[in-house]
Amino acid sequence: MNFKGKHFLKLLDFTPEEIQALIDLAADLKAKKKAGEAVDVLRGKNIAVIFEKTSTRTRCSFEVAAHDLGMGVTYLDPAGSQIGKKESIADTARVLGRMFDGIEYRGFGQELVEELARYAGVPVWNGLTNEFHPTQILADFLTLQEKFGNLQGLKFVYMGDARYNMGNSLMVGCAKMGMHFVGCAPEKYQPDSQLVKKCQEIANETRAVIEFEEDPMAATKDADAIYTDVWVSMGEPDAVWEERIHDLLPYRVTMKLMENAKKDAVFMHCLPAFHDLNTKIGKEIHEKFGLDCMEVTDEVFESGHSVVFDEAENRMHTIKAVMAATLGANL
Repeated sequence: MNFKGKHFLKLLDFTPEEIQALIDLAADLKAKKKAGEAVDVLRGKNIAVIFEKTSTRTRCSFEVAAHDLGMGVTYLDPAGSQIGKKESIADTARVLGRMFDGIEYRGFGQELVEELARYAGVPVWNGLTNEFHPTQILADFLTLQEKFGNLQGLKFVYMGDARYNMGNSLMVGCAKMGMHFVGCAPEKYQPDSQLVKKCQEIANETRAVIEFEEDPMAATKDADAIYTDVWVSMGEPDAVWEERIHDLLPYRVTMKLMENAKKDAVFMHCLPAFHDLNTKIGKEIHEKFGLDCMEVTDEVFESGHSVVFDEAENRMHTIKAVMAATLGANL
């Protein structure tokens, strides 16, 4: 399967077979890493990573993966580039595309990474936008494949605010891979109706199931995986916390919900998670609202059900696969 020269902007752009091929390549690269086998076949190439939103996992994954492949990395943060301020996206893309072999972008609107790709002339990879987070889903699906052996038919429940990049991308991914996706949230927190319609059309081809349920116990019954994310996304004002807590507290992932799922069900989270009081924001929320956790209890987060750190590690392996494939690495 030939990915050379392709962008990686959203999972909607890829077939189920292509997504599976990237997951399988990531599994192979992970095995090579564990065995100490070098894969630095892209020596002499260089990539730029643009971060208009802060990151731990995504930045570290791109940088470590690039170094493992033998590439140089230049990091550009909002203060370190003129993108969108003194220089347009199109102009920035054409400058960077003359110097680098690939460009990662993590920022705001999906239209920005799409425009970057349109003008760059080299592969562009989406490290997260408001609408989609495709590299996270590859990591999540590699994790599920490691735990269950396959993806087809798994019941996957997303709890909480499903309107943004994680809810959108997981729904698309589940539709593509023939899974049973359940979005468990109040109606106003469910994904855009046009995207839901698109996913339903995909599901008709892949035998996936796409549904929404407001009752957490009904949603999580016999689930294979229960997934959640923070209730306030990056870039949103602090003022929305009170509304989100009021609306989404019934959708917190608790041990009661995990026990309602299958015995071997896994708990998933893209991180960071507010599961205790060991963060500045966690302490502030506790002082304002009296909560010692938010979207997931510490009991679940630290339990044997939790695979959150497997997901975090798999970000690097799946991002390595995306870069290797789109840059034409001979592995």
